[in-house]
Amino acid sequence: MTYFAGIDIGSTAIKTVLINAGGEIVGIHVTDSGSLFHKNAKEALRVLLEKSGVDRAQLKYLIATGYGRKLFKEADDSISEITANAIGAHETGKAYGGVRTIINIGGQDSKAIQIDDSGNVSNFVMNDKCAAGTGRFLDVAARNLDLDLEDLGDIHFTGSGAPLSINSTCTVFAESEIIGLLANGHGKAEIVAGIHYSIAKRTVRLAKRVGIEDRVYFDGGPALNKGLVAAIQDELQRELVVPQYPQTTTAYGAAVLARSEFLAEQQEGH
Repeated sequence: MTYFAGIDIGSTAIKTVLINAGGEIVGIHVTDSGSLFHKNAKEALRVLLEKSGVDRAQLKYLIATGYGRKLFKEADDSISEITANAIGAHETGKAYGGVRTIINIGGQDSKAIQIDDSGNVSNFVMNDKCAAGTGRFLDVAARNLDLDLEDLGDIHFTGSGAPLSINSTCTVFAESEIIGLLANGHGKAEIVAGIHYSIAKRTVRLAKRVGIEDRVYFDGGPALNKGLVAAIQDELQRELVVPQYPQTTTAYGAAVLARSEFLAEQQEGH
């Protein structure tokens, strides 16, 4: 059997996806990036192959993407995360009737990508200047509220009052706002909902800059947060397509391209 892999080395997590010759996903592994990007990426790939019962020799083509892609010399090639995300969302989106607009919220940045019917990028915008609309902001907020990050999504729905406004566009000032709201006796659920709506408003503004088509695909780790999904849907006034494994869309796109590149090289060889 021949296999192909994509590795997305992000600022906060390393995502790896393994597909077979037919293009089906046979393995997924997600781990923290840590400070030793190269060492941890090698280990992530090793664990992925081991979990999937695949020998390294069976892995015919590997493409790296993401923040740390240039550090991973073991890859056969590397591509930008914008391209990989577009390919991954286009392939995954087929099951939902196709997608044209992608919202990606990562650890340190957020992106809106417009793709054509073939999955090619036609437009994109990126916010990497401020962490207030990213996964990093959710981490900081959870810590200030003394909550686990994984619990934010459920807590969002437990409030009895309206979501509280978080107006600051900077994480440091937003953090002060959260602390102030707590000090004034406001409930955690209303604050959490306010945080989600704050991120949702920024995200939708970003998406409007590339143009919003009917089906909007939402990926990245924060897409696992049901409260944030609900807030973005409310701001967009339409449902989002959220894949089963939103963290790995970009790694999957890299794996899909790895398979295509290998097949193209094989054909040229003949």
